[in-house]
Amino acid sequence: MSKVIYEGWMVRYGRRKIGRSFIHMRYFVLEPRVLAYYKKKPQDNQVPIKTLLIDGNCRVEDRGLKTHHGLMVYVLSVYNKKEKYHRITMAAFNIQEALIWKEKIQFVIDQHQESQVPNGNKYVSFECKSGMDNGRAASSSDQESQFSAQEDEDDSNSNLLRRTTIGNGPPDSVFDWTREIDLELTNQNANDQAFSRKHWRLLQCQNGLRIFEELLEVEYLPRSCSRAMKAVGVVEATCEEIFEQVMSMDGTRFEWDCSFQYGSLVEEVDGHTAVLYHRLQLDWFSTVVWPRDLCYVRYWRRNDDGSYVVLFRSREHENCGPQPGYVRAHIESGGFNISPLKPRNGRPRSQVQHLIQIDLKGWGVGYISSFQQHCLLQMLNSVAGLREWFAQSDERGAPPRIPVMVNMASASISSKKSLKLQESSVHHRSASLDQINTAGRNSAMMDEYSDEDEEFQIAEEEQESENSQYEASEEEPGDKIDLSWFVGNLRYDERENARDCWKVSDGNNFRVRSKNFCFDKTKIPAGKHLMDLVAVDWFKDTKRMDHVARRQGCAAQVASEKGLFTVVFNLQVPASTHYSMVFYFVTKALVPGSLLQRFVDGDDEFRNSRFKLIPSVPKGSWIVRQSVGSTPCLLGKAVDCNYIRGPDYLEVDVDIGSSTVANGVLGLVIGVITTLVVDMAFLVQANATDELPERLIGAVRVSHIELSSAIVPNLDPS
Repeated sequence: MSKVIYEGWMVRYGRRKIGRSFIHMRYFVLEPRVLAYYKKKPQDNQVPIKTLLIDGNCRVEDRGLKTHHGLMVYVLSVYNKKEKYHRITMAAFNIQEALIWKEKIQFVIDQHQESQVPNGNKYVSFECKSGMDNGRAASSSDQESQFSAQEDEDDSNSNLLRRTTIGNGPPDSVFDWTREIDLELTNQNANDQAFSRKHWRLLQCQNGLRIFEELLEVEYLPRSCSRAMKAVGVVEATCEEIFEQVMSMDGTRFEWDCSFQYGSLVEEVDGHTAVLYHRLQLDWFSTVVWPRDLCYVRYWRRNDDGSYVVLFRSREHENCGPQPGYVRAHIESGGFNISPLKPRNGRPRSQVQHLIQIDLKGWGVGYISSFQQHCLLQMLNSVAGLREWFAQSDERGAPPRIPVMVNMASASISSKKSLKLQESSVHHRSASLDQINTAGRNSAMMDEYSDEDEEFQIAEEEQESENSQYEASEEEPGDKIDLSWFVGNLRYDERENARDCWKVSDGNNFRVRSKNFCFDKTKIPAGKHLMDLVAVDWFKDTKRMDHVARRQGCAAQVASEKGLFTVVFNLQVPASTHYSMVFYFVTKALVPGSLLQRFVDGDDEFRNSRFKLIPSVPKGSWIVRQSVGSTPCLLGKAVDCNYIRGPDYLEVDVDIGSSTVANGVLGLVIGVITTLVVDMAFLVQANATDELPERLIGAVRVSHIELSSAIVPNLDPS
């Protein structure tokens, strides 16, 4: 047996066979080129049950938590992007073990990518030929399937794993309470944006907690809806232990959450998303005021720094209608942020932030301010309850498990309602979950395939000097490109309050790797773009729109006629109506030997390992900013990117629906675009010293885009 990188017992998470209801444990072995599993620990020359060749085209997907024969397991799936139907799916009983496997497998994949195309000079893409039936160039990645492979497991909710519906987004009048974001924060960590002290004021200290109130103004807020409030406290426990308690909806929650009365599972959407029913215990004149309940979507993720984010948002569900004797409250935004702190006196510590903005509904509630204040503080005091629960508990060391909750369809909330739910729960799934599920998968992808750079600050003088010197050396002689040559169907507008339009985003809003990044991990403002954004198209059609640069009269064709070179980014959002947002970046000529030129003329493996997106949401609700974040993302590793190399252009088709986990990449942005201002920067990641500092290909800001403004393009080659 060759060198073993990692090995151990894991759950073989596969198709459930009739008549078998036990867990299949298999011994998995990871070698430099092969992942295999055996029935028992292998001896010399033992043949594995199944093997998977590991190379630069492989991907390891985080499937999250799933129920497997009555137990909760953390699932990973490994497959080759060129052979998606051949995969190995494995599961662990705790998150830590699954993360170790994921890191080891990703390390092997990265090694193959670096060894195969260290300089990106291998050029295997084909030139675009006219008259092709499908209108696509035959680059190596073009031969990939358009659809994800069928799952190994037999999943009754398989139709929910790949979202195709785009919602209309939250109402602008409700979620505009995060109107202005400091530009200095737009490219920091998403947690910093959402929880920045610039947006909160200390309201009071209670039970050892600091209680904050959101400062930002809103255009409209119902009288019964509170401002966003959060509680911040320190709990002497690991993030995993706290996360387990936060996720629980069983009897243990009574011991630390005084606002909890009852909870049940309405629907398990996927490993990171579930729909829950929750009754609140709000002891405020209970003889006069009716009790409240909630139906909401809960999404969770684990960040690379070991922190956990749990997000809540109310949703209607056909299997969770209004309950007799209860008023259905509405969570505008809410959740937990659990971050690790340095241990003290040998005990682990974590910071817990609990944010909530809720509309308690009901007549007269908005006129009784004490009711609103009492209920919010009671809910936020759960952080203090967690602190005291762990301080008085000696139950440590057990692997963190996520308890399986009672399914609401089988719970006796009321006999008639329960029977109705049991009959319908097998056959119905709610389409209203699409947007939040997209948000969940988007967030998971951003963390899973993030840049993972430590970001250190350097003096402004050094930043400005470095940028100016580099820009001066890269400045091309001659006149600027005449932007009047180019037309896109999405309107250009530089006004701050403009809607349904785009403009060029300032490069200094984004931080990229500096010249000395390899030595000190510093980042600097990106500065001037390498290419000019000349047009944006907003398309829709009944099928996915590939190779849009072949369209007659588009900006890429006009640039070719003028002797210019174009890089086209086509962000494809799958739906019953498919959407594409297309960005055209133009330059006079590529600098020979530059990183951008090597990206354009390199092969697809090099492109996938370097193609990076930096997102940002300057204007949007807390839950959207938490979900989208602003962490750099290597798109080529997260989703399928098809590259079409034309004579004077390179088109990158980003298929957002190509991955089960990453199905929501930018999907949330499109789904709630009418209420958002979104910045996106595209660049080629620089890894070597001679490639630094990083430069943006270009950046764009899209503001309050309307789905109705998309047009059907004419992609007929004739």
